Amino acid sequence: MRAVLILTKLTFREAMRRRIMLAGLVLGISFLIIYSVGLHFILEQINLATKAAVMENPSVNRGMSNIGRVESMNAFLMAGLYAVTFLSIAMAALLGADTLAGEINSGTVQTIVTKPIRRADVVLGKWLGFAGLLGLYILLLAGGIVSSTFVQAGYMPDNVLSGIGLIYMESLLIMTITLMCSAALPALATGGIVFGLYGLSFIGGWIEQIGAVLHNETAVKIGIITSLIIPSESLWRRAAFEMQTPLAGVLGVSPFGATSVPSVLMVAYAALYLIVTLSLSIRVFQKRDL
Repeated sequence: MRAVLILTKLTFREAMRRRIMLAGLVLGISFLIIYSVGLHFILEQINLATKAAVMENPSVNRGMSNIGRVESMNAFLMAGLYAVTFLSIAMAALLGADTLAGEINSGTVQTIVTKPIRRADVVLGKWLGFAGLLGLYILLLAGGIVSSTFVQAGYMPDNVLSGIGLIYMESLLIMTITLMCSAALPALATGGIVFGLYGLSFIGGWIEQIGAVLHNETAVKIGIITSLIIPSESLWRRAAFEMQTPLAGVLGVSPFGATSVPSVLMVAYAALYLIVTLSLSIRVFQKRDL
């Protein structure tokens, strides 16, 4: 256990020094600035429209204006969090793609595994280091989105902690798949496979959503099968369901909400998928000829 903790700290520090992390931080902060500025001007427009509507018919339009404001803020916030999932998944894939593959190709890993450290400890240490870094990254981005919306608009979505937790779980899933591929394949092949799988999950999720709106059972089944192959998009749709307003859920008015809602059983399947993938990462690395 001590070896795992040492490797976790080393992995965390090494990842923090990499240029990809610096680029991710710069892009993330830029994203938060653009989101906050955009929200400011959108709020100004909403406030002007609300005042005009209330002046025209105070008794009728005040309540409708408040509902419209809440739904607008929820839709804008969900759009921001949807972008956060893309940024966190890209960070998860880019951090893990070269970690084992690069060290194997350069021979660096031999200086570690020749010491009294098990190969399983190497994989677990790297996984925990990247998991901690991703947690901080998502906390910065998702927390910044939610905080900016609350400070400027006074709006806080329902179940925000569980929603952000599911987004974090999605990034962990992608990072674990990346780590498993990196234990067996070169970095370039790993990146291609991981982004290909995520693309499959992404399009499958949208097919299921559209199928649910059109009441097309075949399309819904295709989406479910895709979720069984890789359940990353299911985690986002469950997170969206947790945080969307009841009205948006009923009407399906937001493209960033969830019409076809993954069950708690699917979330449990994703957690089991993550554990099995991590176990396979250890097994593949143990059998790898170094």
